[in-house]
Amino acid sequence: MKLLVFAGILSFAALAAAEDKYTTKYDNIDVDEILKSDRLFNNYFKCLIDAGKCTPEGRELKKSLPDALKTECSKCSEKQKQNTDKVIRYIIDNKPAEWEQLQKKYDPDSIYVTKYKKEAEKQGIKI
Repeated sequence: MKLLVFAGILSFAALAAAEDKYTTKYDNIDVDEILKSDRLFNNYFKCLIDAGKCTPEGRELKKSLPDALKTECSKCSEKQKQNTDKVIRYIIDNKPAEWEQLQKKYDPDSIYVTKYKKEAEKQGIKI
């Protein structure tokens, strides 16, 4: 699921750069809890857009994100891909302003949105 690459920017299963795979250290973070809590969601969001402090897992995500985008999330675990899918769907459906800000920061030239648009539509996601 190539959409997961772009969605990786929003995944709260923090990723750390590694040779073959990203760390799975944070794979058990309760993504549902983060998405249900405006406070938690906003803290992670602000971290990603450089407008607030980052948790250790937020820092790892932010650090690894450019590589994940470039490599089509090839280093992501299955759990990271699942969390990414969940997060991207939530933000597109419920937080369009935040989605737009994330796109401006991590995909200002719409390279990834263009690249993964057809795959997203196949999955029922309108980006």
